[in-house]
Amino acid sequence: MPATQYSPKTLKHPRSLPRSINYLFREQRLLFVLVGVLIGSTFFILQPSLSRVGPSEARPAVTSSLSSGIFQRRTVSGRVPADLGRRRLRIVVTGGAGFVGSHLVDKLITRGDEVIVIDNFFTGRKDNLVHLFGNPRFELIRHDVVEPILLEVDQIYHLACPASPVHYKYNPVKTYKTNVMGTLNMLGLAKRVGARFLLTSTSEVYGDPLEHPQKETYWGNVNPIGERSCYDEGKRTAETLTMDYHRGAGVEVRIARIFNTYGPRMCLDDGRVVSNFVAQAIRKQPMTVYGDGKQTRSFQYVSDLVEGLVALMEGVHVGPFNLGNPGEFTMLELAEVVKAVIDPSATIEFRPNTADDPHKRKPDIARAKELLNWEPKISLKDGLPLMVSDFRNRILNEDEGKGL
Repeated sequence: MPATQYSPKTLKHPRSLPRSINYLFREQRLLFVLVGVLIGSTFFILQPSLSRVGPSEARPAVTSSLSSGIFQRRTVSGRVPADLGRRRLRIVVTGGAGFVGSHLVDKLITRGDEVIVIDNFFTGRKDNLVHLFGNPRFELIRHDVVEPILLEVDQIYHLACPASPVHYKYNPVKTYKTNVMGTLNMLGLAKRVGARFLLTSTSEVYGDPLEHPQKETYWGNVNPIGERSCYDEGKRTAETLTMDYHRGAGVEVRIARIFNTYGPRMCLDDGRVVSNFVAQAIRKQPMTVYGDGKQTRSFQYVSDLVEGLVALMEGVHVGPFNLGNPGEFTMLELAEVVKAVIDPSATIEFRPNTADDPHKRKPDIARAKELLNWEPKISLKDGLPLMVSDFRNRILNEDEGKGL
């Protein structure tokens, strides 16, 4: 077969300038080019003005429904939030369905953060959080912190642990495991994801104190083998683990030592003195005083505590910090305050004191005042009526449910 001679294809010459100009003018293409340039220039000129829309002007915002996957457009108007420039955080609150935890969750949601609550509902109640169930920034997980969990978060508030004698004595081994294994798991999570960790410890680490009032430098006087040791020593161990993770693994930590706290959403029958007195007086039962009633306690309203926890988490100091109200009352004085608020005819019934019950408890909060700029604002006489109102409603609903 004869070979065909290869001849290269003739290359086209690029269009000359006159032909390009002729192309632009044909069918008014130049007009379209000029209009496009004008529209683009107008957008870039007006764009800075659009970004400065005043707070009173309506602006569109897009929200997503996590359950349906459908995006819904709504109009937001009014005042610009104070935290508009603040980065939204993703925060875990263990024990967030409990008394203190649920109030903390409300605070974090209100300021615009995303909150994941972890709770096994041993003492926590869904009723404390039901008002948040429709909020796209709120998530609730039924989980026991003694088992590990993997999440991506910025901060961890570790509150999970039964805090009243009735509850922590019910299963002392589980209480200790919650304090040790639960704290280990949350510290491990903080280490893995680089989250800041806050431990809610307790004034019980001071035991039956020989120093009064108690400063953070006091090491305590604790019975290591008593009925309360599962809680007292459990919290002391949790503090040890927290500081070891801080020193050894570089985890950013905070430690709060919480003194007696009261307010709405407390368990009605948790054995703590304020809830006991209030529930008994409302039910027309004698108020139970253990011992001679001369032992003292300090009582802070729950909103003051929440402010202190947030100030500690957002601050730069590790702690520990005492968070409590230095106002000191004997049990008999507290009973008289409750009588004055609820029922002046209420009676008192004395019973033998419980084991290892501290004789005195009063926080020295000088350190929190100086470094956190925090101190409680609500007195017992102002806070107690708010708690009484909540207890009345719940006891009334409880009695109606029983057909009383």
